[in-house]
Amino acid sequence: MAVLWDLFSRRVIGWALGQTLEAELALSALRMALIQRQPAFGLVHHSDRGVQYASLAYTDLLKEHAIQISRKGNRYDNGACEFYKNTEI
Repeated sequence: MAVLWDLFSRRVIGWALGQTLEAELALSALRMALIQRQPAFGLVHHSDRGVQYASLAYTDLLKEHAIQISRKGNRYDNGACEFYKNTEI
């Protein structure tokens, strides 16, 4: 399962189910989120940096929508993602 949620509203805005962790699963969730929210300039995308989120197709789609990709190893960029990844919500 790939899930994208809005940190501010704490709502799921994109999701996809599949049997593999291929990039297409994450891309499907991202496309749903983009349709639902149509993000404004300045949005930062946080992830756990799994291979599917670092794939060329995924990062190209983020760049296409002027979405800033969080910085590798920066706890201020990815702190919330890492916290919620290890917490039941």
